[in-house]
Amino acid sequence: MEQRKLLPAVSVAVVRGETVLLVKRARAPSQGLYAYPGGKVEAGETLAQAAARELQEETGLEAAGYRPLRDIHIDGSSENHAVDYLLTVFGAAYAGGEPVASDDAETAAFYTLAQMTQMPLAGDVFSVAEELLGAAAGD
Repeated sequence: MEQRKLLPAVSVAVVRGETVLLVKRARAPSQGLYAYPGGKVEAGETLAQAAARELQEETGLEAAGYRPLRDIHIDGSSENHAVDYLLTVFGAAYAGGEPVASDDAETAAFYTLAQMTQMPLAGDVFSVAEELLGAAAGD
């Protein structure tokens, strides 16, 4: 079995009040699902720089206080993708701008946990949101 290539990728969960920013993905992986904005890390970037750039490219928003929350191994073979990704998910606080979907995002908006239970979400999106917003909701 050949060793699959593992590429670094990032996504960022931006919190505004009791909501978190999600984009609807316009292409694979996870096409049509709601996820955090993100993408591949480019040469010479730190993970946090990549997360900030992807956020800006996909939604036009600014965020502050980037902190890594978890690393997720994404097996690309399940979607006939040639490579796997090691996705670092960041949490950040909303710092300005109105979400406008561009790049590979179809939509970009802030959602509450209650709204998210009714939506088709990618992978660990809900558990990350719960971790970020659960504390704010004072469960």
